[in-house]
Amino acid sequence: MRKGSLTLCGIAGAAVLAVLPMAATAPAYAHDEAKVHATVAPDTVAAGAKVEISVTGCDGTTGSAGSGAFTGDAKLTGRDGDKYTLNGSATIRDGVEGTHDVTVVCDGHPHQGVGTLRVIQQNAEPPNQQNAEPRSPVRAGGGGSAELAAHAQEAGPGTRHAVIGLVLAGVAAVAVAVRSVRRRRSE
Repeated sequence: MRKGSLTLCGIAGAAVLAVLPMAATAPAYAHDEAKVHATVAPDTVAAGAKVEISVTGCDGTTGSAGSGAFTGDAKLTGRDGDKYTLNGSATIRDGVEGTHDVTVVCDGHPHQGVGTLRVIQQNAEPPNQQNAEPRSPVRAGGGGSAELAAHAQEAGPGTRHAVIGLVLAGVAAVAVAVRSVRRRRSE
């Protein structure tokens, strides 16, 4: 009888030991890789451009997004990413071209290839110019006064302005002198 109970205890112990490793790794299997998605806007850019990254499917309020095309990892923040989006921005580094995957780290796990972007040469025009930034300052507003201001900054005061200023200063000096003389006479 004693031999039978020892055998039964040995089988039960072996079963517990066999189940423990599976129980320890169960959370890793329960993590849903397919629910995390990253959107990059604009999805076609030139080197040096800034892109906005939106990520859905992450539990929590922070994360990071990385790509071989980025100058560094983009920090993602927002409300609970499982129901809302986590957002961040990144700059495209110089010297890259082609299609690049985006990897997101959230929930303590990396999610590889959850988004893509395409980097094109600087002189080529991307098909989507909706988010293009101007390369030089825009002279806008003022109803045309920007042209006058630009011309005034380039030309500066000339001889004519200097002569007018000297004449006005002389008239003011004479007026002060005449007034001083009249005051002295009245006293």
